[in-house]
Amino acid sequence: MKLILDIEDKRASFVMELLKSLKYVHILSTIDNPGKEEAIHNLDEAFSDVKLHLKGKKKLKTAKALLNEL
Repeated sequence: MKLILDIEDKRASFVMELLKSLKYVHILSTIDNPGKEEAIHNLDEAFSDVKLHLKGKKKLKTAKALLNEL
């Protein structure tokens, strides 16, 4: 399983040390760039919207409606 965590800066070093101490946890990468953090958050939100749409719980705009907004 892969997780994306958003940790307060003042607690990040503690959480990283905790995760490093667990033999079954492998840290693949960390992101310290606010722009990348925002992009990842936006992608996560988009995937959540798609999952809700596929379950019939959210109606998404059509491609035509999106283009008309531009």
